[in-house]
Amino acid sequence: MTRWQHTKLGERGEDLAARFLVTRGLTVSERRYRTRQGEIDLVCRDRDTVVFVEVKTRRTCKAGEPFEAITRHKQQRLTRLALAYLKRHDLLEAPARFDVVSILYSEKTSTPTIDYFRDAFPASGSDCFY
Repeated sequence: MTRWQHTKLGERGEDLAARFLVTRGLTVSERRYRTRQGEIDLVCRDRDTVVFVEVKTRRTCKAGEPFEAITRHKQQRLTRLALAYLKRHDLLEAPARFDVVSILYSEKTSTPTIDYFRDAFPASGSDCFY
């Protein structure tokens, strides 16, 4: 898969994840929130809770399920990004959580498989905010 195809697959997955989350009552506040340290795929609100969503999209499970790509290192990076977001938007007192949307586009079916992990992992690393 070329880099362009990989990027398009990721964008397609994020679009699908955003629609999926809206049907479950979340409001999408930001998409592809970028800083020098990295990117948060989706920032949502679930009532008063700020929800940081990591979206993983794949075409096959040859390298494992999409959600399995969220390593401890990735969780620590997302924690730092989330803390920076909360500080920048004066939301340090707001409850927050990390959700994961795992999407698999299989050649065997026209409908992608979506797995949603609410409160998928705790803040981790030395920058924890819980």
